[in-house]
Amino acid sequence: MSTFTAELIGTMLLILFGGGVVAGVSLHKSKGLGGGWIVITYAWGLAVAMAAYAVGGISGAHLNPALTLGLAVIGDFPWENVPAYILAQMIGAILGAVLVYFMYLPHWKGTKDPGAKLAVFATSPAIKHPLSNLIAEMIGTFALVLGILAIGTNDLTLGLKPFLVGMLIVVIGMALGGPTGYAINPARDLGPRIAHAFLPIAGKGSSGWSYAWIPVVGPIIGGIFGALFFQQIFEGKNSILFWVFALLVAVIFIGAQMTLKNIKEEEN
Repeated sequence: MSTFTAELIGTMLLILFGGGVVAGVSLHKSKGLGGGWIVITYAWGLAVAMAAYAVGGISGAHLNPALTLGLAVIGDFPWENVPAYILAQMIGAILGAVLVYFMYLPHWKGTKDPGAKLAVFATSPAIKHPLSNLIAEMIGTFALVLGILAIGTNDLTLGLKPFLVGMLIVVIGMALGGPTGYAINPARDLGPRIAHAFLPIAGKGSSGWSYAWIPVVGPIIGGIFGALFFQQIFEGKNSILFWVFALLVAVIFIGAQMTLKNIKEEEN
């Protein structure tokens, strides 16, 4: 299997399991209806672990453009392979979302809430405030990439690493997922959002394109900064790029604080 196919299949499995659990706890007459946040966070963690076990030995199981870019920026992944990896991840994410659609085919029509249908495919903020939402995605992805790199420094049986990354996803979801639903992966959000836009989902409503840039830009900034932070602090390799991103992050944090007064909670 090529690395392109491996990333495609791995990301497809990730979305099949991850999107599938959201469908299972959200859609009308599903056996898992009402399972809640704990079920979702654990299933997403296991989804990452299972996808990583499936293709990690072939492609490294990035499954996430933010991780691919972060590794490339610090020299741990060849830049010439980045476009193919990201393309494979995007295609895999779309295919995974299509499989979820067919898995729950009779349930879409019976589910009245278009927001619940969109949640199966893509994330949305609990409180709309773009800079704060961006920060939430940045911090979550920073923790993800830093955690993955830190796990890699430990003297562990290789077979345990995908499971531990899955557990990292669980704790990120539980601790940091509340504000935005923790996309922490541009392909995970954008690919299924595209699928939501073209699939014939009964009563689906908007695909939320006004928000769609946040779970793309936030994870990219956070993922790259997480990799640079690891290189700078853990490995002691000084980088000008680290300070550039640190300044960018600081500006976004300050901007979010200054615009807090403009927060408007979504109407239920």
